[in-house]
Amino acid sequence: MGTHAVAPAFPRRRPARGPAGSRHRTRGGPVTEPVLVLVESNTSGTGPLFARRARDLGVRPVLLAEDPGRYGYAQAEGITLVEADTSTPGAVLDAIAGLGAGRPAGVTTSSDYFVPVAAEAAHALGLPGPDPAAVTRCRHKGHQRAALAAAGVPVAAHTLVTDADAALDAVRRTGLPVVLKPADGSGSTGVRLCRSLEEAVRHTAVLLARTHNERGIPTAPGLLVEEYLDGPEFSVEVFERTPVAVVGKHLGEAPHFVETGHDVPAPVPDGTARLLADTAVAAVEALGLGHGAAHVELRLTARGPVLIEVNPRLAGGMIPELIRSARGIDMVAAQVGAALGRRPGLEARTAHHAALRFLVVGEPSVLGDPPPALADPPHYVTSAVLTGRSGVVLTPWHDHRDRVGHTVATAPDAVSAARAADEALTLLSTALRARSDQEIPV
Repeated sequence: MGTHAVAPAFPRRRPARGPAGSRHRTRGGPVTEPVLVLVESNTSGTGPLFARRARDLGVRPVLLAEDPGRYGYAQAEGITLVEADTSTPGAVLDAIAGLGAGRPAGVTTSSDYFVPVAAEAAHALGLPGPDPAAVTRCRHKGHQRAALAAAGVPVAAHTLVTDADAALDAVRRTGLPVVLKPADGSGSTGVRLCRSLEEAVRHTAVLLARTHNERGIPTAPGLLVEEYLDGPEFSVEVFERTPVAVVGKHLGEAPHFVETGHDVPAPVPDGTARLLADTAVAAVEALGLGHGAAHVELRLTARGPVLIEVNPRLAGGMIPELIRSARGIDMVAAQVGAALGRRPGLEARTAHHAALRFLVVGEPSVLGDPPPALADPPHYVTSAVLTGRSGVVLTPWHDHRDRVGHTVATAPDAVSAARAADEALTLLSTALRARSDQEIPV
C-alpha cells in the first residue's frame, strides 16, 4: 500500500550565474557521466519513472527546474537537480552547458508544458527528438485542429476566437451545447461544457482573462469554441506511428471533463478498437509526428471516431503503468530510450486487463490517513494510494488537480479488474471527508 506525503521544501537561495547569464545550481554532485537531461517533469507518476528508467538504461538523469521545491521525489531519490531557467530553448542550452559534461546523451521531458522547449534543445544539439515545429503546432489546439481538418481527419466543428464578441458569434453558429477550452492547456484545465448563452459568456470571460497557466507559463491568447461530441471517450497510445493500446476513459460529471478512471485495454469489440487506432495513427501522421509517444484522445460518435486532440507526449494519469500491467509493455522505458536514440521493444508479453480509478475532490474536503481496511485490499488490487495534501482543506479546481488518490487492479478479464478497482476506491474514499465550518479552504 502507498501512503501520501508532502514534498519537502528546498531552501530558496540566490542562484549562481552560468553561461550567457543563465542561472543554475546543481544538487546531487558534479556531472561527469553520460546524462539524460529532463526539462522539468511531472511531479508524480511518470515524473520519477523517467528518472528511474534512465538509470536502468545506464545514464544519469539530470532534472532542470525553475522551482526545485516542486520536485520532492528528486531529493528523495538522489536525482541531480539543477535550478535553471527552463522557459526557452536558449536558457535550457545554457543550463546544459553549465553542467560541464559535454553534449548529453539525450534531452526530453515528461511534462506536457515543456515538450516544445525540450524538442528545440534536442534539435539544437543534434540529439534524437520530435520535430519542434510539429510539437509546437500540437500544443496550440486551434492550429492542431486546422492541420487535422486539412488532412481529412475527423475533428469536431470548431472556431478559434480571441475576443468576446467573436466567441458569442461562434457559439450561436455552432449551436448549444458547446465546449469552451483554452487555446493551449493540459489536464482538462479550463475546459467546460456550456448549455446556455449565459454560461458561455461567463466562461468566455474567464478564459480571455487568463494570461498564465497553473504552472505560471504564459498562455496563448484566445479560446476554442467547439461542437460537443456525444459518445464514450477513449485514448489511443501511439508510439512512433504504431498503436500500442486503446484505453477506455471514465469522466466526471458535466460541465467539467475531469478524468476519473481508465481501462486497458478498452472493453470494446476488436473492430471498434482497430477503427479508433487507425484514426489515431492518421492524426499522428497528419501532424508530422512520429518520434516517441503520442497520446491521442477521441470520442466514438454516431458518425464514427472523432478527434478531440493529439498530445505529442506520453500519456499521464498512470496510463503507462496500466499498459505495463496489462500488456507487459514499458512505454516509459520506450520513451526514455527514444530520447537516447534507442529502438524500443513494444511486443505485448501478457494479456491481462488493468483498471484505474481516481479519488476526486468534488467539494471542499480534507484528506486524512489511508483507511485500515486497505491493509487487506480486494482481490486483484495492486495499488491503493493517496497522493493529495493531507490535513488541509482541498477546494475543487475541476481539472486534473482534483485527483488526490487512485486504485489499480489487474485481472484476467475487464469486468473483474473494473470491479476490484471500484471496490478499492470505495474503501479509499473514506479518507476524504467534507470540511467543517471551522476549516478554511486553501
